Amino acid sequence: MELSQVTLICKALADPNRLRIVQVLTCGEQCGCELLDQMQITQPTLSHHMKVLGGCGLVSSVKKGKWNHYSLNCDQWTAFRNYIESIRDASKDEGGCCP
Repeated sequence: MELSQVTLICKALADPNRLRIVQVLTCGEQCGCELLDQMQITQPTLSHHMKVLGGCGLVSSVKKGKWNHYSLNCDQWTAFRNYIESIRDASKDEGGCCP
């Protein structure tokens, strides 16, 4: 994973509302209307957050009727996890502070 992509992901996850959206999506695909009910935010605010999460590849969307349905992009999450683990593993190899 390139550093530019990691940077986008870290910026996306730095917002509490986006972290909450990710947490909700761990239970499976959600309609935008369902996310609105759970998040207590406006539709334009949700759209902005989903644009950020989709822009870095963490969330995918499919239009069904008038609503978008959102789900986690597991491939991108796996790539991000592997990147983080590579940092931890490199730190171990070099006698770093990670256990």
